[in-house]
Amino acid sequence: MPANHRNRIDRRSAVQLAAGGALGLSLPALLRAKESSSEKPPAAKSVIHLYLTGGFAAQESWDPKPEAPTDYRGSFNVIKTKTGHHFSENFTRMAGVADKMSVIRSMHCKIPDHGQAAYHLFTGYVPTTVIDYPQMGAVVSQQFGPRQNLPPYVAIPDKVSSTGGTGYLSSKYGAFELHADPGGRGEFKVKDFALPAGVTRKQLDRRRRARTILENRLRQQGVDETQLGTMDEFYQRAYTLLSSPEARAAFSLDGESQATRDLYGSGYVLSYRRQPAAIGARLMMARRLVAAGVRLVTVRYDGWDNHVNIRGAFTDKAPALDHSIAGLLTDLDDRGMLDETLVMITSEFGRTPRINTSNGRDHWARSYSMILAGGGITRGQVYGASDATASEPAKNPVSLEDFLYTVYHQLGIDANNELLAFGIRPIEIIKGGKLVKGLLA
Repeated sequence: MPANHRNRIDRRSAVQLAAGGALGLSLPALLRAKESSSEKPPAAKSVIHLYLTGGFAAQESWDPKPEAPTDYRGSFNVIKTKTGHHFSENFTRMAGVADKMSVIRSMHCKIPDHGQAAYHLFTGYVPTTVIDYPQMGAVVSQQFGPRQNLPPYVAIPDKVSSTGGTGYLSSKYGAFELHADPGGRGEFKVKDFALPAGVTRKQLDRRRRARTILENRLRQQGVDETQLGTMDEFYQRAYTLLSSPEARAAFSLDGESQATRDLYGSGYVLSYRRQPAAIGARLMMARRLVAAGVRLVTVRYDGWDNHVNIRGAFTDKAPALDHSIAGLLTDLDDRGMLDETLVMITSEFGRTPRINTSNGRDHWARSYSMILAGGGITRGQVYGASDATASEPAKNPVSLEDFLYTVYHQLGIDANNELLAFGIRPIEIIKGGKLVKGLLA
């Protein structure tokens, strides 16, 4: 539980004790009342966030419209899921594990612009020129800190530039970016996990001691303690990663069996790039990291801005995505991790209800789909609905602020809480969001 939340409870308890004395209530009775009314522990300990960049089409995935006219429904058929709903035929494997997820078909956001909508998705705020807001990963990092000597927030293979950063929070809460792709060609090697060429462990320890001496002298000379402390924490974390066998093992796929690799899907090659699809290995790495202690992992899978030939794009990229998501949910569930790991599958917006003259779909923010699974989310449901042509939400609309508020809630963070910007200005973690109770188990 965050320190500021604990403090608030303590102050409230003191007031209750004072009031209880005035009303003649006994201390044991008050303590029992407090215990009975205490909040439940957070449902989710970690988050795996799969971000489908470019604006993912609901019609070709999890909200097909088989009864709509051809120029709205598109060219794919539908299949029935394990729960009796319908997905596009592009997602047969996910249909088989639909009992492990909630599909939200009534999402809506504000701006059909990639950069601004991506920023909105990751921070909960529309970008302005006045203030820069922190990503969810940075907030989680700030609220909870590292666990098991691992970075709290990791981006695979790296973060998307338009999604913001640490905002008004310290840069020490930023994402640890791999700058390497576990699903790419060649040897996978995290950039910052090797000593510089020609540097031995003994030399590294000597440099570390010398840096400590230098920092102490700088403190004596009045150097900004905040900046010095931030850099010191960076160095300490880097040294821990370099010197910890457990941390190094978490960032490697060497121990994974062929059966597990097959579960996530391997061997998919994207025809338009002639490169491995990579998404299976990326999600496998995400599972390893949350199992080892990372609190939030973002995984990107690009290429969904399909203004032209959307059928070709989904035929190319969807099989690997379908395989890997189904594999991740199955693997987490089989390992007993799904109940405490929240999986969120998102895009910055959706695509237009009607196919355009280039056989693609354009930007559309007014109605689209996203998925939540695990972490205390109801299994096997479709929440909300879009209208007959996927133009607008028709039932239980969910704003992006509501979606993010609910994710924070499952992590045990009250998104109404305020963080201090510049040390003086309180700003809500999410402004105007509310809990979507219908998503909770």
